[in-house]
Amino acid sequence: MPATRVVFYQEADGTAPVLDWLENLLRNNERAWANCRARIELLAHFGHELRRLAADFLREGIYELRAKQGHVQYRLLYFFHGRQVAILAHALTKTDEVPQVDIDRAIQRKRRFEANPKLHTYESEE
Repeated sequence: MPATRVVFYQEADGTAPVLDWLENLLRNNERAWANCRARIELLAHFGHELRRLAADFLREGIYELRAKQGHVQYRLLYFFHGRQVAILAHALTKTDEVPQVDIDRAIQRKRRFEANPKLHTYESEE
């Protein structure tokens, strides 16, 4: 099975909210960052085949990628767009449910991404 291309959502102004959050997480909690990164690598490798407990469907095409560190659940919200996965948003929770406001944010970003994938796909400056 070919690897799934993982991309990050970017706003029209060029900022990538999830990447910014991950960079901050790396500075403040390297173990949590490593767990999130490992989950992203699993998603890239398994794509649609990734299942619970690592990932789950939420609603309206939005999935969650789950990473846990201590008592905190780190959630990366994503959707499938063709042969790629677009990571849209993140959420932190100490419960088993992703806050609805975070899912709603991901749905809005999904709609913007679908309307203009080129504008809303983060491209590394490397």
